[in-house]
Amino acid sequence: MFSVFTKMIKTKITLADIQVNVLAGLTVGVIALPLSMGLAIASGVAPQHGLYTAIIAGIIIALTGGSKVNISGPTAAFVVILLPIVQQFGLGGLLMSGFLAGIILVLLGLARLGRLIQIVPYPVTIGFTAGIGVVIAVLQIKDLLGLDIISLDGEFNEKIISIVTALPTVDWQESSIGLITLAILIFWNRLPSKIPAHLVALTLGSILAWLASSVITDFSVATIDTRFHYDLNGIIGNGIPPFMPTFAWPWDLPDADGNPIGLSLSLVRSLFGDAIAIAILGALESLLCAVVADGLSGKKHNPDDELIGQGIGNMIVPFFGGLPATAAIARTAANVRAGGTLPLASIVHAFFILLAILTLTPLLAYIPMASMAALLLMVAWHMSEYKHFMRIIKVAPTSDKLTLLTCFSLTVLIDMEVAVAVGMSLAAVLFIKRTVELSGIRLSDSDGVEHPRTKDLPAEVVIYDIDGPMFFGSAQKALSTLTEIQEIKIVILNMSHVTMLDMTAMVAMESVFENFKHRNILLIINGLNARMLVKLRKVGISKETGLLQYTNTLDEAITLSKKELN
Repeated sequence: MFSVFTKMIKTKITLADIQVNVLAGLTVGVIALPLSMGLAIASGVAPQHGLYTAIIAGIIIALTGGSKVNISGPTAAFVVILLPIVQQFGLGGLLMSGFLAGIILVLLGLARLGRLIQIVPYPVTIGFTAGIGVVIAVLQIKDLLGLDIISLDGEFNEKIISIVTALPTVDWQESSIGLITLAILIFWNRLPSKIPAHLVALTLGSILAWLASSVITDFSVATIDTRFHYDLNGIIGNGIPPFMPTFAWPWDLPDADGNPIGLSLSLVRSLFGDAIAIAILGALESLLCAVVADGLSGKKHNPDDELIGQGIGNMIVPFFGGLPATAAIARTAANVRAGGTLPLASIVHAFFILLAILTLTPLLAYIPMASMAALLLMVAWHMSEYKHFMRIIKVAPTSDKLTLLTCFSLTVLIDMEVAVAVGMSLAAVLFIKRTVELSGIRLSDSDGVEHPRTKDLPAEVVIYDIDGPMFFGSAQKALSTLTEIQEIKIVILNMSHVTMLDMTAMVAMESVFENFKHRNILLIINGLNARMLVKLRKVGISKETGLLQYTNTLDEAITLSKKELN
């Protein structure tokens, strides 16, 4: 914990380091400002909550996490989880679920599960991100085209039906601003410009909407100013409140009906499943981001400390009105490319957003909702990982294809909570399946190529080589072969390449030993690690003359077997 902060203090930091990290932070701040607002809107809450997330998480996680260059804040990955929470439990329930997710993340980090989460199969991750991209894209069509839809609640198919049914209500004013903004985003992304495409597109979209409303009679589009309102301590206004984030207990904030949500065990139970989904997805996103950042920057992160830092950030953010946060890959990559090497860059990006809240809210209020929808549509497209998705479909093994399609379908058609649970289960199943395939037992020289050590071996003696970890997934399958041995007097188990033995494997070994004892077959266990030998002795598989012997080398085992035969 606080490893990055401690290392930063111990590191000799020059004035040049400070300058380049300040510039990198300002660059990322420009990128994060509109994205934070858009992601909050997509999650069903007012835009300032996304800005508060970027400020608080950007500072806390940078100082307590395991990566020097990660930029944390609201991300698109959370939208499909957060929107249903807001619809069912309101803002108070959303912040409570984020706080619970923070506790889970800290526990994952303390349990040293960071490296375990990093090995989640690629098809699972792509299935999640592609599904999230599709859901976000569908949610933006309403504002992009100005459709007359009260709300897009319900299942995915119900959303599609609502959109299709409402297509005759397309508003030409909203759709023209939205489609022009989208066209600018696509065009600008193809130019070799250092100015972020979304900054250009939102600025031009806002100017165009303002000019059109000034020139064309009755031209009007929904903006942040007309869509959102605030009431803070009796101060009422439109758009984004020009104040710093203030402390408030999450359980005092409104539920879906506008009443304080309160704090109760039943509420915690109701939110716990969503909190687990937020924690798992946040862990995956953060650690994947850290790995990408390591590749770009040449630095090395600590996955467990990163989980703890993300957890601390998510426990603090809700008390200042912030959404669940995680490391953002696009913002982190921009930070590294701009020269960011220290947590200072993330802190500067946070203070830039705070300054924008205090000074730029009158201008931010002019951003059209259709332009924000266009921005989020581009975010969804990049999240969909279309090329990677199709590559898996074309070249991956069948099991990977089925895993990808399962995670994708569940994310789109059911919900993220179910998708995360099934996805992590599939990851475990794939891991066990492939570990079982790597481990096994085979008769020495079963490939027909005579081994020098078995050249003069008596016919009554056989050698079996066991490779890989022997655990519940592989032990029974591998060792069951031994009980089928016929007309053999001595069996040598060459276990020099066995890396582990769990209780299932030891019970299976005990069963083989009892079988051999009943049939008067001598078992010689060779090359087993001393630590694992102690385990076998504890379960009763001990050295017995004529029944069980231990040897250190295969030559010693062969010599012993010949001596026993004589």
